[in-house]
Amino acid sequence: MKIFLILLATALCFLGSLFFGQAELGLGEVIAALTGSGSELNRQIIWELRLPRAALALFVGAGLGASGAALQGFTRNGLAAPGILGFSACAALGAVAALYFGLEQKWIAPAALIGAGLGSFFILSITGLKKGANVMILAGVGIGALATALTGLIMNLAPNPWALSEIAYWLMGSLQNAELNSLWVCAPLTLLGIILLWVIAGDLKTLSLGELTAQSLGVSIARVQFILIAGVALCIGSGVAVAGAIGFVGLFVPHIMRLIFGPDPEKLILRSAIAGAGFLLLADMANRALSGPGHQLYLGIVTSLIGVPFFLWLVIKEVRA
Repeated sequence: MKIFLILLATALCFLGSLFFGQAELGLGEVIAALTGSGSELNRQIIWELRLPRAALALFVGAGLGASGAALQGFTRNGLAAPGILGFSACAALGAVAALYFGLEQKWIAPAALIGAGLGSFFILSITGLKKGANVMILAGVGIGALATALTGLIMNLAPNPWALSEIAYWLMGSLQNAELNSLWVCAPLTLLGIILLWVIAGDLKTLSLGELTAQSLGVSIARVQFILIAGVALCIGSGVAVAGAIGFVGLFVPHIMRLIFGPDPEKLILRSAIAGAGFLLLADMANRALSGPGHQLYLGIVTSLIGVPFFLWLVIKEVRA
């Protein structure tokens, strides 16, 4: 029943997002545009602007939610998230490098994916000597810090204020430039990443008993770790490639799902994917409702304003435990 309600809420958020924007469209106009019987302008607004934006929010949010649940399951640490472990920073570094060198818009997505892939490669290289959650956390934090520093260096070396502002605005995260081409990049890679994470869900459940116990039951830590990093890199790389850096969804959503469904990673990955999609759709609607001519609010800011207080609450909770 609970999962049905979450699915229903996500579906309603998807439909509701079609009504948000500068052009006010009523229910009849949206339905007419969807069925192809409305005005040409309304059809363009729905099919070329709002549907791609809603679909991107759906896939980006799903990838963030599933990645956060998988990472928390593997590390057995409630503070683990794609942003904290460096995946988002590496993907962002690749995209920022493309912006710095003046590459065309079509190369930003591949650059972000390459950044995520290189970050994953370095994490795997470092953890190759010793498998396990603690080593992966340390490697991810270190690689993420390096990627963040290099991103800051690129911004410092920006040739002019316009280049710097373009990088800064992109790092805030947004879906305002969503288009169908972005969806064809994000959707298949995110789905593949979620499938990879779902494949190891049973092993993550066994790992909750401890690494030594899991190994005695036949779980290969190296295999799980490799598939985990590959799945997270696909989800986060594709999301950052089309929407920029959107933080705290991978931390916030899995915790909410854990409170509702319990700590079983086997159940949390797909549920967190669905809830992550719904949450990002809702955040994007709030973003559009609060934005207006001359004061565009960025999606990454909205999710951070929600996520940071929740993160601090988790830290205080850990300290007092």
